[in-house]
Amino acid sequence: MQSRREFHSRLLGSAITFGLIELLQTRNLFADTVKPTIDKWFLELATMTKDLKDRKLTDLEFQTKMEDLYKRVDLKSLCSLIKLDEVEKKPLPDSGASNVGFDLSKVEGLPANVGFGKQIFGCKKDKSIVPHGHANMCTGFIILKGEWHGKHYDRLETKADHYIIKPTIDREFGVGELSTISDHKDNIHWFKSLSDTAYIFNVHVIGYDPKIKDAGGRLYLDPEGEKLADGLVKAPKMSSADCHRKYG
Repeated sequence: MQSRREFHSRLLGSAITFGLIELLQTRNLFADTVKPTIDKWFLELATMTKDLKDRKLTDLEFQTKMEDLYKRVDLKSLCSLIKLDEVEKKPLPDSGASNVGFDLSKVEGLPANVGFGKQIFGCKKDKSIVPHGHANMCTGFIILKGEWHGKHYDRLETKADHYIIKPTIDREFGVGELSTISDHKDNIHWFKSLSDTAYIFNVHVIGYDPKIKDAGGRLYLDPEGEKLADGLVKAPKMSSADCHRKYG
């Protein structure tokens, strides 16, 4: 038979243990035990990409899955795989962002054609991945290093010389934070470095919907155009050179 003191001691210990587990779950401190390996992570991304191109996923569903996948990445392993330390040794441009590719050939299980593009963007302080939109593209960013100010917009209308856009996101982004775009949600973005150097990991899927006939590539624009009713903006179209001259 337990004494009353032993009973209360064990009860208190159980309560403390339960409380600690609940705290760890709440703060996501068990995350490392459920994160996929980096090989499995890229394989999951390739599978999602194929499902998007096969029209098994809508672009909005793909965005949701991409955000979930980005939240589960082992950031340290990702930085090691893409050799961020070597990327950082390369000089950053005085305007706009550097654009560096990386090799995935050593990732076990990946198909030869992964179906997505990938790159690392880097900026000096106060320099930008200039404001631009896309057509027929899904893409996702995750912050690898530094601090950024990120802005997103929905492109509502396309005119001969301008776009009608609606601001959707305007905040600072730190390491591990993420954003995604598709043709139907947050499809214009603009990131400005707030730290001495800052780096972003990006993957993108181009041409996933044969019904979208708009021209591909970057759609440069001026998000600081004429303010309209209901928070909308008339954003003039810009050339790459003009956009980098103003915002780079």
